[in-house]
Amino acid sequence: MHDLLITNARVVNNHVITEQDVLVSDKRITHIDADLQHKPAKRVIDAGGKFLIPGMIDDQVHFREPGLTHKAEIATESRAAIAGGITSFMDMPNVSPPTLTVDMLRDKYRIGAKRARAN
Repeated sequence: MHDLLITNARVVNNHVITEQDVLVSDKRITHIDADLQHKPAKRVIDAGGKFLIPGMIDDQVHFREPGLTHKAEIATESRAAIAGGITSFMDMPNVSPPTLTVDMLRDKYRIGAKRARAN
């Protein structure tokens, strides 16, 4: 049994919009097809013709962590990004001190692994 079945979605993929159903198992899309309504799923969502689009990548975010968390931080800003359809981000190194070494980058990865809501 699949975890999730989304039916009647207008799927946007490769510059084409088609009426499709989408199956999800273990947090991954496993099938996209026009007629999957016969597949068993724990949860079914009828999209009712709404658009289903791939997650977007924001390649210039300013999360300001570490060092400038009074302006923004990874946990809150990544949560806001998700609300807007962002699934992945690339953080700019404009923190204090700037992320300029491999060790500093590793520290930032550790912070992100604990606090980020998106990739």
